Amino acid sequence: MLEGKAVVNETDMLQTMQQDAFQLAARALDNFDVTEPTEIAQFIKKEFDDTYGLGWQCIVGTDFGSFVTHSQGCFIYFFVGSLAFLLFRGTTNLAVETNNILPLEAVTA
Repeated sequence: MLEGKAVVNETDMLQTMQQDAFQLAARALDNFDVTEPTEIAQFIKKEFDDTYGLGWQCIVGTDFGSFVTHSQGCFIYFFVGSLAFLLFRGTTNLAVETNNILPLEAVTA
């Protein structure tokens, strides 16, 4: 299993959300081959959308660059072996869930 094998590069997520990301990565790697990064990413994104609300994005692979804007507390970039996982909640899709949006003055960059 994945326990102890995930190496976090950068995150601002709560520990519980990080553990969910690691557990979902482990399940995805059990269900999909590492040569299927799109399926792995789709699985993790759907599960985070279902658990934490819409707007999650997931990128999985061995060679990619990124420059993203994310909601505070909703970003993790970690590795399992040579496979990188970038999981974040974008800021533009939050308008869909108006009950979960913090007032603008409560959001700090």
